[in-house]
Amino acid sequence: MGIYLVSIASEDWDDEEVLKPTARALTAELTRLKLPPLMPPQPHDFVPGSGTTFEEKLNRPMDSFSTLCRTQPDGQDHTDALLGWDLLLPISLPQPIELRVPSLHPDTTTAQSAHTVLAAAQTLASQLALPPQIPAYCDNLNLTNWFDSTQVQRAAETRPGPWQDNLDAAFYTAVYLRAAEHSLRNACPLRYT
Repeated sequence: MGIYLVSIASEDWDDEEVLKPTARALTAELTRLKLPPLMPPQPHDFVPGSGTTFEEKLNRPMDSFSTLCRTQPDGQDHTDALLGWDLLLPISLPQPIELRVPSLHPDTTTAQSAHTVLAAAQTLASQLALPPQIPAYCDNLNLTNWFDSTQVQRAAETRPGPWQDNLDAAFYTAVYLRAAEHSLRNACPLRYT
C-alpha cells in the first residue's frame, strides 16, 4: 500500500467511474477561463524503459523536502507548486485550478501546470546538485528503487554534492522533476493514487 504518483492512462481518463468526471470538470473550467482544452491521453502499449508511462511510490518521509520548499526565497509559492496539487497537467496555467470533484481530498481536485512544477523542481535540483545517474524515465518505480539501492553510494563517490546529505529531499525533488518532464514530454496528466 501507499501513495503512488502515476501517469494517467487513456482508459482511466475516459472511465465514468475513474476520471471521466474530473475530465469533464476540467474541460468546463478551461472553457470558462478561455484556455485551450486538454487533449486526452493517447493510448499506448507499455514498454519498459520507453518513457511512455510514469509510476513512483512516495514511500520516504517528506518532512525534509517540505522544509526545503519552505526555506526557498519564495517558500510558499515553492511549496504550493510542488505539494499543493492532486492533478498535474501538461498545459500552461496562470494559477492552479480547483475542480469540484473528489481526489485524495474529500471534495476537490487541485490541478497544477507541469510547467510550474518543472520550474520549481529544477531550482531544487540545481541547489541539491542532483547527480546525472538518477533515472530519467520512471515507468516502474525506477526512482524509488534507485534511491533504495547501492547505486546511491556509487553516485555519491563520483558526483558528491548536497543531495547525498538529504536523500529524502533529493528523492522528492527527483520525483517531481521527472514527473513534470514526463507530463510535458508525453502530453500526459499525472495523478496520485
